[in-house]
Amino acid sequence: MKNKFAIIGLGQFGMTIAKTLSKKGAEVIAIDKDIDKVEHIKEYVSYAVSLDATDKQALLNQNIEEMDAVIIAIGEDFKSMILCANILTELSIKRIIGRVMGENERLILKKLGISEILSPEDEIGKNITNSLLNPNIVFSLELPDNFLIAEIKSPEKLCGEKLGEIKLREDFGLNLITILRGTIDSNNEINHNIFGIPSADTIINKDDILILFGSSTDIKKFVEINS
Repeated sequence: MKNKFAIIGLGQFGMTIAKTLSKKGAEVIAIDKDIDKVEHIKEYVSYAVSLDATDKQALLNQNIEEMDAVIIAIGEDFKSMILCANILTELSIKRIIGRVMGENERLILKKLGISEILSPEDEIGKNITNSLLNPNIVFSLELPDNFLIAEIKSPEKLCGEKLGEIKLREDFGLNLITILRGTIDSNNEINHNIFGIPSADTIINKDDILILFGSSTDIKKFVEINS
């Protein structure tokens, strides 16, 4: 059974989350007042709709209460973000994730009972820190309980190896979500595209990026051992 997510707000952050979740097989409902943004995203998600996210009945009409999680990505509009967050808490949504633009908004969401809160400063700061400490980590997304989703440059010593030979789960406690396969275009630049669902016989190439899920400790161990 697919996980169901609603993304409210289709700025750059909301668009990215919606597309990424869809690519990973989730059922995604994308919501925004701007019809142009809705038109842009509709081919990438299960369903896209233009509505006012501060209208409780409009959200109920989309069966918002059936979602496994709702991501509020309208941090630029402070009033709408707070009103939407209040409606979602009243509806007892299973999991609410809010994105804020400042500390005052963070404090208000916490008072509403929302504990999963993101901010641009947090996201950029954590990713820059991880990249500085380990250049092999291209991007990482921190999850609760010390877990990460990390994009890691394919370690040189593993290039040419089959996934089945590496034993990611057995030796490192990691799950491979997918591979971003690196290909060189006519301008001699590397482009990355989602490989799909890798098999045990999939060979790791030099310019690949591995998208891994696991504890931060296990991911760090994997990178250090194979660097």
